[in-house]
Amino acid sequence: MTLPTHAQIIVIGGGIIGCSTAYHLARDHKADVLLLEQGKITSGSTWHAAGLVGQLRSSASITKVLKYSVELYKGLAAETGLDTGWKMTGCLRLATTPDRWTEYKRLATTAGSFGMEMHLVSPEEVRRMWPLMETSDLIGASWLPTDGQASPSDITQSLAKGARMHGARIVEGVTVTGFVMDGRRITHVQTDQGVIACDTVVNCGGMWARQVGAMAGVTVPLHPVKHQYIITEAIAGLSPDAPTLRDPDRRTYFKEEVGGLVMGGYEPNPQGWVTGNIPPNWEFRLFDDDYDHFGQHLEQAIARVPALEQTGVKQMINGAESFTPDGNFILGPAPECSNMFVGAGFNAFGIASGGGAGWVLAEWVMRGEAPLDLWAVDIRRFSAMHRDRDWVATRTLEAYGKHYTIAFPHEEYESGRPLLVSPLYDRLKARGAVFGSKLGWERPNWFAPEGVPPRDVYAMGRQNWFGAVGAEHAHVRAHAGVFDQSSFAKFELSGPRAAEALEWICANRVARDVGRLTYTQLLNTRGGIEADLTVARLSGDLFYIVTGTGFRTHDFGWIADHLPGEGVEFRDVTEAWGTLSLMGPRARDILARVTAADVGNAAFPFGHVRVIDIAGAQVRALRVTYVGELGWELHVPLPQLGAVFDALMAADPDLRPVGYRALESLRLEKGYRAWASDITPNDTPFEAGLGWAVKMKGNAPFLGRAALEAVAGQVPAKQLVGFAVDDPEAVLVGRETILRDGEAVGYLTSGGYGYTVGQSLGYGYVRHAGGVTADWLGAGRYALVIAGEMVPATLMLRPPYDPEGARIRA
Repeated sequence: MTLPTHAQIIVIGGGIIGCSTAYHLARDHKADVLLLEQGKITSGSTWHAAGLVGQLRSSASITKVLKYSVELYKGLAAETGLDTGWKMTGCLRLATTPDRWTEYKRLATTAGSFGMEMHLVSPEEVRRMWPLMETSDLIGASWLPTDGQASPSDITQSLAKGARMHGARIVEGVTVTGFVMDGRRITHVQTDQGVIACDTVVNCGGMWARQVGAMAGVTVPLHPVKHQYIITEAIAGLSPDAPTLRDPDRRTYFKEEVGGLVMGGYEPNPQGWVTGNIPPNWEFRLFDDDYDHFGQHLEQAIARVPALEQTGVKQMINGAESFTPDGNFILGPAPECSNMFVGAGFNAFGIASGGGAGWVLAEWVMRGEAPLDLWAVDIRRFSAMHRDRDWVATRTLEAYGKHYTIAFPHEEYESGRPLLVSPLYDRLKARGAVFGSKLGWERPNWFAPEGVPPRDVYAMGRQNWFGAVGAEHAHVRAHAGVFDQSSFAKFELSGPRAAEALEWICANRVARDVGRLTYTQLLNTRGGIEADLTVARLSGDLFYIVTGTGFRTHDFGWIADHLPGEGVEFRDVTEAWGTLSLMGPRARDILARVTAADVGNAAFPFGHVRVIDIAGAQVRALRVTYVGELGWELHVPLPQLGAVFDALMAADPDLRPVGYRALESLRLEKGYRAWASDITPNDTPFEAGLGWAVKMKGNAPFLGRAALEAVAGQVPAKQLVGFAVDDPEAVLVGRETILRDGEAVGYLTSGGYGYTVGQSLGYGYVRHAGGVTADWLGAGRYALVIAGEMVPATLMLRPPYDPEGARIRA
């Protein structure tokens, strides 16, 4: 096919993701789509993928994406006439340890919460379903009957044909060599066969996506890793409908293929490939067989399926696949380029994800917003630190090694640390801090008491920090604590149109008097919450914006994308300011000892900001709290953070540093929402109980207002509520099913323990087609399904701690 001179959308890459994206753009949106593939369709990593298709993930939205894939694959052959090789064989996941079994009980609960069928079965039932398996070491298995397997090449060719049927053009043998840029925008795609003008580029380049992105200044943090599996000769007694099998405690997987088995695994010592560009002409290429490295999987596989010891191997596949630093794939708009979208880094889930990923990516491209909450895979979860390819490679190999390990709650990555530290790192470490990492920042999670080793010991039940965190929590409630929150993302917006711009972007009124600060959400056109943050007005045309550590790239990009072209200047000042949160009933007394400023309630009320002097530093003091106590966020010029911390600690010998685990338990008691769990782009402020923070009175326009006006005054079909559990053994981690009179009506979005109230606490949305009214809520009896067990729960319509908010305004 001759290359056109212009295309509305150019999709780069002809693997399953690129073909699915082109298919959905053409089918659903009638877009003018040109797909460019440097080799042949499927010639990257798609052709050698193993083809297992699982659906359950820890995110409801990502589970929905994968469930869509299955539904698409079921019917695609009827549309295109090309078979996909789809077989709904179901999937068995084996458990040989108590912790793994607890993980499966929690996963079964999650599956029920997300409307998926999942069962826990006995070793005897496993042996009946898979007679060739050795089951003597099993505790049991999980069974997902709607999972299955497919032929990656066949699916992709079927999607490619479907894309053509709906008008998309696909050209093979064309290499993208660069882009013509106009500022942050691509105007033309340069190829080895000519230049093509376009409106939008979708980078689905697989392993090549990183170098394709780099040509436009876009960071795509993925790393190619060698992944091996074997295809065996036929095995007597193996059913063609045998379930796919995952044996994570032995780090292996199996699927039936032409009477034999495909067997591979995820080793703890993976082999990465290049940190630079992929060598040229790598289409349909494999590495040499490496049985020395693969032997660890063979040994485990033979122990599980003894017949393998007498079975020949037809072929070993040793190919490269792209993995990411956190094990989640990459979708969405590139923050560095205004018209490049990315779909890459699928961590061996490309076949399972391909159909759904193409669907949501096409929606995102055409509508400018994700169709549902895709934060777990959003490319904007990364930051500038991910430009370091060596760091990405190291962390990605750790993530690959965790592919089949037990997913303990609160588990931290260990590689590439410490990377970013506040000036207080050594001070806090000397006090017993046990650090976690968020977007590269080292942050104290808890402080080990004297005589307790300062390290996490992971468990499925109460973990080793439970008591220490309880003491920190109690100290904040009774006295005061100081949190090092220097990792907060911090922005400044200035200029003559700054107030006007923020009033459009923010759902709350933020253009208040100088010295005021406001908690607000940023909404999408559906009225869903894209971000929540604090805005402080420092002067007539200068606003200081504070948001969560992990949301730095996302929130900066969202605001920047919705600013007017002139009259504003938007800056990221995160590294310029450290943050100390001084919280607790003694906070004012302590602050008064280190500053000459009047910090009394009349002079410095809640919801205000003042610049005050502490230890010679000009500090932006924000009177706000996330723990439900009197308190201030003290934003300090970073070089002076140590001096301010030392002054606070010297002012009161009982003041103590406190970590993020206590912060979480404190906020749960106060009912504060956490973005990405309790509030997401799927949820409106009305549904989240945050309608008080929306400027619906009057006619002030703001992004998302039309969607909220359409439902204003209606009884919502879902509502965020709280639950308390008295059972001292109950451990809430989120996604537990909510039962009302024995019927599932929702699931928890977050959970933990409230040390002051002495109960496990959780929050989640309950749903009722007839509307979630107070009468309907109050008339029910509630329970939570926790790791498969039904546990009575008490409905909370108000926070269990200081519901009137008197303490924060003291």
